[in-house]
Amino acid sequence: MSSFDLKSYLSSKREQINEALDSIFENTSSKIGKAMKYSLMAGGKRIRPVLCLAAAETVGGKNQDVIRAACALEMIHTYSLIHDDLPAMDNDKIRRGQATCHMAFDEATAILAGDALLTLAFEVLSSMEFIQENHVLNWMNVIYTVSTAAGYKGMIEGQMQDMVSEGHLLCLEDLENMHTLKTGALIEASVAVGAILGKGSLDQIQQLRTYAKNIGLAFQVTDDLLDVEGDPNVMGKDVGSDQARKKNTYPVLLGIKQSKQFAKKLVNNALKALDCFDNNAHPLRAIAYYIIDRKK
Repeated sequence: MSSFDLKSYLSSKREQINEALDSIFENTSSKIGKAMKYSLMAGGKRIRPVLCLAAAETVGGKNQDVIRAACALEMIHTYSLIHDDLPAMDNDKIRRGQATCHMAFDEATAILAGDALLTLAFEVLSSMEFIQENHVLNWMNVIYTVSTAAGYKGMIEGQMQDMVSEGHLLCLEDLENMHTLKTGALIEASVAVGAILGKGSLDQIQQLRTYAKNIGLAFQVTDDLLDVEGDPNVMGKDVGSDQARKKNTYPVLLGIKQSKQFAKKLVNNALKALDCFDNNAHPLRAIAYYIIDRKK
């Protein structure tokens, strides 16, 4: 495990994902297309699509079987960021080191760009030319998994809870529930989609979901910590915005030291869920550590 080169792995997977995303956006010259691509190709970490590919590899699947699903997941994530940044939501001006979509274009275009990315994601997931006939049920399962995670019982509900709780201190259980939905749901779906399309067994998929639940929450805890301790020049966005908006975060509720301890506990739980897998799971193990060690 110590010899696994995560940096090279992430670089290779991001290159594959970016090439696949570029191919989907060939010959895009309209204003809405430019706005969609502007945010989508702004150089994000690509954690969700990478997790999708890594989960498929863990159960013996191949990249070519899941790459389009991985791209769809990144489109959904990017749409959520575009909408989160809007004046009616978080009103952020910088994202991924560049002006947010509504600042670079205009608010109406940003709303439509987010809508269009969400819609395009499901167009990509349901494109029959890429679905082999004997795998249709797996793809239906994928579409159900992603739509549930991204919808009003998942990511959107988490965002709603985040907004209505501003200025009101939550208990730890409610904070965990909110972030399990807002951040964790799509991360769990990304891992589950990779395992499903990689033809993992039901037990393997369940173990990978347990892994994903824990790293999804650890990801949010780390995000909360970075908003307090992060370097805006490294992160590519402003810090301190959570406190300014009186958002509920782990540092506010637990303090910085206990938040870091909690994140480590979640990563250990995630690693334990991978005990049943062989060396194919090394990327997922390394990503679990990366999530709490990252600087942006």
